This record gives sequence, C-alpha cells and structure tokens, in this order.
Amino acid sequence: MKVGVVLNPIAGGGRLKRHWPEVAASLKKHFGDFELRETQAEGDAERLAIDLAVSGFDLVIAAGGDGTASEVADGLLQASEESGKTTELGLLPCGTGIDFARGLGLPKEVDATLKQIAGAKPRKVDAGRICYIDDHGALASRHFINIASLGLSGATDRAVNADKRKGKMSAKVLFLWRTVVEFIRYRFQDVRITVDDGAPVEARMALVAVANGKFFGGGMMIAPDAELTDGQFDIVILRAAGKLKLIWDIRLLYGGRHRSHPAITILRGMKVVVEPLGDVEKNGALVDIDGESPGRIPATFEILPGALTLRY
Repeated sequence: MKVGVVLNPIAGGGRLKRHWPEVAASLKKHFGDFELRETQAEGDAERLAIDLAVSGFDLVIAAGGDGTASEVADGLLQASEESGKTTELGLLPCGTGIDFARGLGLPKEVDATLKQIAGAKPRKVDAGRICYIDDHGALASRHFINIASLGLSGATDRAVNADKRKGKMSAKVLFLWRTVVEFIRYRFQDVRITVDDGAPVEARMALVAVANGKFFGGGMMIAPDAELTDGQFDIVILRAAGKLKLIWDIRLLYGGRHRSHPAITILRGMKVVVEPLGDVEKNGALVDIDGESPGRIPATFEILPGALTLRY
C-alpha cells in the first residue's frame, strides 16, 4: 500500500511536529515507507491531497485538526470525481478541533490510532457539498465531512481561529468561552430553510447545523442521532429565545440532551437551502464548514452518499 501523510505542523500547538520522530517511527512500524507533505498555509492540505491522489497513493493520512481533515477529504473527493479512482482517508487527530475524529471513537494515543487505521477495513461514508458566498462576494463550493452550519457557529469559528490562546489551552474550554462571548454579541438573524422538496421554514435563528457527524464546537454533540452512512443530513435549528436561558442550556449540547428543547427543531433530508430573509446584509449569516468560516449564506448543502472511503 502506497501511503502519504499530510501534516499540519502547527495543529494542536505543534504537538505532532514536536514529537515527529516518535510519530514517524510509529507510521513506519504500521505502514512501512510513507511520503510526508507539510502544509504551510490555509488550502495547502487540499492541494497536497489532490497531488497525492493523482500520484497513485492508496491511503492519505490527515495529521492535524478538523480543518486539516476536511481539506484533505475535499482534495481526495475532487480527485476522485475527476479520475474515478478512490483514495482512502485516515485520520491522525491533533488540533483545536477534533470533533470528526471524536465521532469515530479513535484512540487518543498516536500509536494506537495508527495501529487501528492499519488494521481497519475501508468503509464508505457520506460526505457533503456546500455552495456559499465567499468573503469576496463570489460563489464558492467545497466538500465537508462533519458539519456545516451558519449563524452563531460561523462567528464563533472566526473568534476561535483569531484567539491567540488557540492550541495553548483546552479546545473545549476555548470553544465554550468564545461561544458564550459571541452569543452575547450575536444578533438573531431571519432565514428561510428548505429541506428537499418540503415547504420552506422561516425562522429567526441563532444557529442552523447541517450535520453528517455528531460533534462540533470542541465536543458539543449537536446532532446526537446523525450517522455517517445513512445518506441523510440531520438539520438542527436553534431558534431565537432568551439569551441568558440559551447560554445556560448550552451545557445540554455536550451530552446531546437538547432534542426536546423548546427552541430546537431537528429535521432530516438530503438537500438543504438556507437564504437570508429581508435585508441580505443584515441576515447574511456566516457559515462554518468543519471548523472554518470562509463566507456566508445564501447556501446550498447536498449529501453525497458513500462518496468518501475512510479507514478507522
């Protein structure tokens, strides 16, 4: 098996990079020879994954956080759509956000994770595609593997990624703190949500999460019933309500205990369209795509059943 590794050297405060000799020894033990590529800037992981896929690599391991994993998956899916050839994805999680890996139940130790990947059978899992408006006002599109959302989550992503404490403190604590701070600042936005061919739902919302996986925001189980192989999204809508009560109820998200909350609506579907109502600038909610916020709505989310081959 021809194995490539895409490493984000600053993920998790640079933990994998600092311990690279031990990580490399573990990779060699479980996979034999491998080729290492390091990212230097945002978007590099996608480009490197495409290059590895078209060069004939059978397995690409994303070593980093959710952003790295998502970019690598995006690159592999693009390459597969172009060539028809499947390249498998493995995850070596280390970063501020490792929510997708958390949903897979991967071990915390590097050697145990690599051993599990090496011994696993490849599995077909769903992926998503989102079309949105980027920060330059242009139409953009990319794949996602975990959760794409809008509203409070987009604002929180930007705050977390700009926080100088990122990688130096607990991801759960950082995400919770920034979520609370951004929620206090956040102004509820009016949107129209259409799921498949159903009637549009108009809502003043704090958050809409279109979930393939279960977790986001440093351990919040926003979509407790989501499955990677069911061919559908779980769509979680958090409607406007009293802020103090909602901030208190954030604790329910960590255990997935919010299903019956009066401000929560959960739908399921294969295609979701979210548009701003009224003033586009005022209600053009920021999007969050696997922990990054590259633009805003209007946005269209589509499920790609079984599109990604994952080893875990």
